[in-house]
Amino acid sequence: MRKFLVVLDDTRECLNAMRFAAFRAAHTGGRVTILSVIPPEEFKYWTGVADIMRAEARERIEAHFEVFAKWMRTRHSVEPTLVIREGDEVAEILALIKEDPEIGVLVLGAGIEKSGPGRLVTALSRASGTLPIPITIVPGEMSKERLEEVT
Repeated sequence: MRKFLVVLDDTRECLNAMRFAAFRAAHTGGRVTILSVIPPEEFKYWTGVADIMRAEARERIEAHFEVFAKWMRTRHSVEPTLVIREGDEVAEILALIKEDPEIGVLVLGAGIEKSGPGRLVTALSRASGTLPIPITIVPGEMSKERLEEVT
């Protein structure tokens, strides 16, 4: 069964990527894997403080995930899975794709800022020629209704 991999972060475009992945998984009988990466620079403190910060980051991620998961379950009958990693976001995305052969598509949301589509879209687009799976880039301004139409 094909999995759609989506990155959970605090960007606006993340929402459209989640929607697209849920719609596609529901229409194709696929699944959704949601990856959230905690950057290592968040833990450059004493061990005790770093452990507390790490736990708080995980709690935030799990709460954020649960909002999307509930929506996917109730509206689309899709049961997403959450993967939390620590490290460089791009490296962790590439590592997960390599480790999980069921991941068939990476879904990213494109930012609408004048500075460009976002760090992930830029970095992973450069690597797209060597990836073992396709990347779907979802426009940040695409409406929910239009997303449903194209999926």
